[in-house]
Amino acid sequence: MLQQLDLGQPQHALQLVPLATEQLSQLLQPFLGGQWQNDRPTLRIPYYRRLDPLRPLDLAGRAEQHLAQQVFAGLTRLSGDDAIPDLAHHWQISEDGLSWFFFLRPRLRWHNGETVSAGQLCQALQNILVSPTGKRLLAGVQAISQAHALCLRIDLYRRDYWLAHRLASVSCLLPHPDYPDIGTGPWRLDTNSSALVRLESHGGYHGMHPLMQAVEYWIAPQLFDSELGTSCRHPVQIAIGSRQDITQLQPVTQRISLGFCYLAIGQRAGLNPAQSRHIMALVHQSGLVEQLPLEEGLITPSHDMLPGWHIPQWQPDPAVTLPAQLSLHYHLPVELHAMAEKLQQLLAAQGCRLTLHFHPGKNWRDYTALEEADLVMGDRLIGEAPVFTLESWLRLDPLWPVVVGRTRWQRLVNALDKLQQHQDGTHRHDEMHGVFNQLMLDATVTPLFNYRYQISAPPGVEGIRLNAWGWFDFSRAWIPPPVTIP
Repeated sequence: MLQQLDLGQPQHALQLVPLATEQLSQLLQPFLGGQWQNDRPTLRIPYYRRLDPLRPLDLAGRAEQHLAQQVFAGLTRLSGDDAIPDLAHHWQISEDGLSWFFFLRPRLRWHNGETVSAGQLCQALQNILVSPTGKRLLAGVQAISQAHALCLRIDLYRRDYWLAHRLASVSCLLPHPDYPDIGTGPWRLDTNSSALVRLESHGGYHGMHPLMQAVEYWIAPQLFDSELGTSCRHPVQIAIGSRQDITQLQPVTQRISLGFCYLAIGQRAGLNPAQSRHIMALVHQSGLVEQLPLEEGLITPSHDMLPGWHIPQWQPDPAVTLPAQLSLHYHLPVELHAMAEKLQQLLAAQGCRLTLHFHPGKNWRDYTALEEADLVMGDRLIGEAPVFTLESWLRLDPLWPVVVGRTRWQRLVNALDKLQQHQDGTHRHDEMHGVFNQLMLDATVTPLFNYRYQISAPPGVEGIRLNAWGWFDFSRAWIPPPVTIP
């Protein structure tokens, strides 16, 4: 086993796991973190669960979405609030706003060394366009065509000045139309098994080349109750290092997530406005989030949906009587288990019996029982471009037609269609603030808590900086070479 590890073949070594956990832990730990392996700098991250196949249209997990952005590229990508060029060098928009021309970078390469053609990217985009997600995300797209050997044309039914943002979404990352594991991002997928996910630097990448040569996720759930001290601690608190380095691990970077866990009250509950506001006020004014039996420093109570989008400051109304029974449906993350139980106790004290229904998924896709929910709790992941992300949330999540009713949801979508036609981004942001402010004032939805993202690393692993996804850019991490400087 040690020979296989020393040869840089962990996919073979990790198959030899009939060893006792303590033995396996002792063998693996010297190989974790940043290592120079056969003169190739390699970063090894122990991980607590198996990762799903990287299919951009069907990714729910935060780790998978981050990985997909390392392996695949789109015509554009997000940076802060903006969409910037990626596979496209630049784009131009016709005067009427209905035709967009994306001019491709020359000499783009797939991970298998094949030259990228405009026809392949056109086909990949057309595959997205006819998918269930694409039909909603790109509802305004009329046609996608190849205008030139290095130019794609996208024609719209109606103006959409968020089109560049939509094309930068994880769902619009572009795999090879014939080989779904092959992309054009800075990292190519070398291995994706139940024990190992290995990325290698793509020498033909069109952007800044990584300093690391390889990044590996070592997936060994049986180790995560041992002394390994790794990302198993919690998915939002990532640690990199071996046992001898554990005492030296220090938080390298941390931030509060823009994404949040939320509570929504659906029309099926039949509550009047006073009852809905009373429940929201109970949740925020009772100290419920602060009382959750969770690890200290993991979450922080929400006071805004986004910075500056303040939650209404209601107080519980003792004159309000709640229904005798309500149902709550919720999905992962696991913190919502504790939240659901606390909410159940809180409403019981108000004379309302809350029945809990847990969906063991990361979103509401294919969950038919959602139609039976009075109250709903879930997680809204936000990476870059938070205002645009919330716009997409209203369009794409099956939550909204259930919560507000299909008639009102269609009115919301019509409002989004009108809003997207404003070329000025500040105007679109202000309009979106108004949409979600009204949803909060109606006591339809409220954020509950945000996560505290944190990455810890041992000395010798440099360039680790948290991004909006709670991960770090693999292309910026580096390990000093093992050279003694006099």
